Amino acid sequence: MRISTSPWTPDTGASRSVALEVLIHGPISRSDIARRLDLSAGSLTRLSTPLIESGLLVEVEEKTDGRAGRPSRPLDIVPESQHFIGIKLTGVDVLGVLTDLRAAVIASEHAVLPSRDPDAVIATLVEVVGRLRGKVDTVSALGVGMGALIADHAVVTAAPFLEWSEVPLGTLLETATGIPTVIENDVVAFTEAEHWFGAGRGLDRFAVLTLGAGIGYGTVIHDEIVVDADSGIGLVGHWPLDPFGPLCPAGHRGCARSVLTSTAISTAVSAVLGQEVDYDEALDRAAAGEPAARRVVDDAGRGLGRMIAAIANLTAPELVILGGEGVRLVEVAADAIQEGIAADRDPRARRVPLVATSGDNVEWCRGAAVIAIQRFVLGKRS
Repeated sequence: MRISTSPWTPDTGASRSVALEVLIHGPISRSDIARRLDLSAGSLTRLSTPLIESGLLVEVEEKTDGRAGRPSRPLDIVPESQHFIGIKLTGVDVLGVLTDLRAAVIASEHAVLPSRDPDAVIATLVEVVGRLRGKVDTVSALGVGMGALIADHAVVTAAPFLEWSEVPLGTLLETATGIPTVIENDVVAFTEAEHWFGAGRGLDRFAVLTLGAGIGYGTVIHDEIVVDADSGIGLVGHWPLDPFGPLCPAGHRGCARSVLTSTAISTAVSAVLGQEVDYDEALDRAAAGEPAARRVVDDAGRGLGRMIAAIANLTAPELVILGGEGVRLVEVAADAIQEGIAADRDPRARRVPLVATSGDNVEWCRGAAVIAIQRFVLGKRS
């Protein structure tokens, strides 16, 4: 099989649309591509032939659909023809993955930040990127996801966990590595990964909720992610859930941030037990039936259910994807979550489909890699 090292696509018109359909949905038959893009068979042949000749697309093994006639030869891309790096940057460490063109993880690396000073952080990023890029011949693009407000996919406007303001991380990192670089809010990146290659692939609309140190929300409507200048502020954390709940640091009573974060849950369980426990132990105790821990975790579960109900009532998603390092709450408080959903949904409404991801930190890195892939195949984001 020939490995393409040429640019992703020869132009920005219909040929790119064909290539993207194959990237996201392949292996895919020509008839399905033509149907999805509303193309005639002749137009598709005209557009796909140069892509095949360049090695960008390939014909894969023949398959039959049970009907008479010639078997189809689906089109696919060669995932290993390009490589990308995705980084999750936190307030304490750097996690990175090397992926192929479909964001399949090939290798991973980790490093602890010596400090939060931008120069020290960039040096650590360069170290991790260097270890990952050394595993392949070339890296096409680099993506960094972080819990921050990002401007122009390059400037960290505000990053509370790093105590940063107006740091041009994209330019600095691209200069230091020589790799085209894009910076994005981590929840936006996570949502795009689910959109292109995850549980949301092929859906017209879906929502993402991430649980952990913060509460994140992303949505895709009409097959397009919804983002604006406020994406990254964490506005969903202010969503009211319990009028009698605890205060969050911003002074809101019973908001998502005060009820659903891992810190909120571990703090509440520690208070009722009279001893300090971390998030995982709080969930362990609830799962084991410890009454006080069970009560706190179920209260959080009902709050999460109410938030899911609000999302379903307002945006009618086909699916709600739950992820993040705190996603284990979905399993431990499953019954309470359904109670919360039922409390705020009309009984005639359809059941809200839910899917939980693994909660592994690699998910965040893979999201950043998808942002890098998008930069490569779509061009520089505006």
